Amino acid sequence: MLSDLFRPIRIGQMDVKNRLLMSAMSINFGVDDNCHVTDQLTEYFVARAKGGAGMMLVGGGSVHPGGQELPDLPQMYDDSCIPTLKKMVARVKAYDTCFGVQLMHGGRQSYLPEKVAPSAIPAPAVVKGEVRALEVDEIKELAACFGDSARRCREAGFDFVEIHGAHGYLINQFLAPNSNIRTDEYGGSFENRTRFLFEIMDAIREKAGEDYPVGIRINGNDYIENGWELDDTVRLAPMLEKAGAVYLHISGGVYGSTELTIPSMYTPQGCFIHLAEAVKEVVDIPVVTVGRIKDPVQADDIIKEGRADMVALGRSFLADPEYPNKAKAGQLSNIRPCVGCCLGCIHAVLAKEPGSCVVNPDVGREYKLVQAEAASKPSKVLVAGAGPSGLAAARMFALEGHEVMVCEKGESHGGLLALAATSPGRGELGDILRFFSEELDRLDVPVNYNTPLSKAVLDEFMPDQVILATGSMPDMPVIKGLFKTAMDLMTSVDVFTGQETPGRKVIVLGGGMTGLITADTLAEQGREVVVLNRKKSFAEEMSSNDRYYLRERLKKGRVKLYKNVAVKSFSDDGVAFTANGEPVVLDGFHSVVISEKHQAVRDAKKLEKKSAAEFHLIGDAKSPRHLMYCISEAEEAGRSE
Repeated sequence: MLSDLFRPIRIGQMDVKNRLLMSAMSINFGVDDNCHVTDQLTEYFVARAKGGAGMMLVGGGSVHPGGQELPDLPQMYDDSCIPTLKKMVARVKAYDTCFGVQLMHGGRQSYLPEKVAPSAIPAPAVVKGEVRALEVDEIKELAACFGDSARRCREAGFDFVEIHGAHGYLINQFLAPNSNIRTDEYGGSFENRTRFLFEIMDAIREKAGEDYPVGIRINGNDYIENGWELDDTVRLAPMLEKAGAVYLHISGGVYGSTELTIPSMYTPQGCFIHLAEAVKEVVDIPVVTVGRIKDPVQADDIIKEGRADMVALGRSFLADPEYPNKAKAGQLSNIRPCVGCCLGCIHAVLAKEPGSCVVNPDVGREYKLVQAEAASKPSKVLVAGAGPSGLAAARMFALEGHEVMVCEKGESHGGLLALAATSPGRGELGDILRFFSEELDRLDVPVNYNTPLSKAVLDEFMPDQVILATGSMPDMPVIKGLFKTAMDLMTSVDVFTGQETPGRKVIVLGGGMTGLITADTLAEQGREVVVLNRKKSFAEEMSSNDRYYLRERLKKGRVKLYKNVAVKSFSDDGVAFTANGEPVVLDGFHSVVISEKHQAVRDAKKLEKKSAAEFHLIGDAKSPRHLMYCISEAEEAGRSE
């Protein structure tokens, strides 16, 4: 079905079996104290090589200790790195995958106390701290460092390297006028600002060999004022081809840009394709596109229509290492989908924590799972609740060989996540629910709707274990005047289920993720909305990338946000409060939507005394929290036997 996506392609000296590239990701795990790779990183890549990737890239290969983007990324700046890299390459190469390293220097976007850049201009966002401008001799030295690092990669057995010239890192900082105000041979004119990149390419040819394949990742647009733009890329691309690049990988964005380098679910899928398409018109070497391409059919169409020669996937390979094999076999519904939440893959990493994935808790644990043993004794498991935790647990128990049944008191699956998926721009949250539901169908796990857990259900199924995944519901706060107001009082769940219809002017009490998506939903309906957040920050449980796009939507919807709110009292048509210490009085409102804390629903636990089964609480029923922990905990429960 996907004939074009799985056509081989020749890139430099490499024969690549398909058009899928696993792009470099700074995953921030799998190295020792010397930043040499360990079994953790090796097995992470082995899983994805087994999964059928045509090409794969190790992310964040640092060429110099002064440019290490994050603390736990592989280093390529010393020969001592070669032995462990050789072991990793040997494991990966058994699966017919072209394996490479993305070489980079973070420049002013490095998480280091002392940062260097073309000019002494701090990064516009994310990474804070002073920056020192590089001297000319240091620039020459860094170009040589790229060459030495490429030589090490070749000695370790890697098939190719990719120069990271995008996303606001050091090379991009030289290219862009807003970060390069030098007046010497490395600043000013287009030729001077691109000089460093060409010197890097020269150094790699000299030290790694003329025939060693070198690809280049470059921005098609920085999406920031006075940054690198598409016209610049189109001008530079033929020059890079002439200088020996075997492919060009076109991306977009820098720290602080209006379009983020890792966009969330609010951004259209395929958001950077047009950039690659423009570059493809001016070069003959293969062009790689990227940017929220999660649908294999869309990926195949990109190749079929000649918009790019290869498709790079990052987060989709985190969500499902078997993405290529499943796509090739036509098993599209079996692909575990990325939902674009950006929480495990980028938010955690920028917090200098190990990378992970909300929908795939196995990321980073592959080396442990290869040693895990299957359940020794199958048991009967009854899962109460068909929200994400319940579905995930039921799937894992079934995969481990247990007999599983799910009972759900409602008439459909998904719980609160299904409601959140109805909010504007957040429909992809429903993709993971669809995946789990179809997996249970495939595994012949019955899901009984309109069936709350009861003694009769327990007596009929006779389970050995009962998994309570009964979720949570909004908690009603005690605030002066709240229950005496003439305004309609309801919860966010009432709004999303349609049980209540708010008036034209609405107060949303709660500035977490649920409060903000509730406000967005109401604003989309044409209502006037204010949000009262009693905390100091909005939606702390969201990734910064996801929250950025939501906040931009709220601005367009003219939603008024207040934080650090202390409510004095509610009146018949409004509320008096202080925000950041300043008094505010609002009136003329029709409805109040409660969207603050949630409380666990555990009523079914009282049945434990009436059953011989072991009862376990998971997900929101254990403690209301983020989807990442709910799915991780659910799958861990399924493997615990």
